[in-house]
Amino acid sequence: MDIPFAQISERLDNRRFTVADNTHGLSGTGTVFHYHVEGNAISGTYEGGRIRMGQQVGRATGPDTIELLYHCLTTDGEMLAGWSRGTVGLDHAGRTTLTFVWGWLSGATGGGESSYVELAV
Repeated sequence: MDIPFAQISERLDNRRFTVADNTHGLSGTGTVFHYHVEGNAISGTYEGGRIRMGQQVGRATGPDTIELLYHCLTTDGEMLAGWSRGTVGLDHAGRTTLTFVWGWLSGATGGGESSYVELAV
């Protein structure tokens, strides 16, 4: 019997990710995301680059889809908050990938698309 969202948990729980592409976003080189999963609930932290500290909370919405709310404090002292909807996948090397469509809710305007790849252990 398949456990709902088991793939999300296997691919995200206690794993770290770095930015592969985020042309219009704030996170970039040096930003590391660390996720935890309990059932369909997702939490995470991120920091590095222009991000002093950030947190995420969300849920799995399907076997390979997630949605998150996030907020952060930048190294310039800005406070920002936003939303994202993403897909969990695999690259040619077998590393977990994340691709998102996202937008700002507070502190900035606009949005974009971004992608992330699992950091090697």
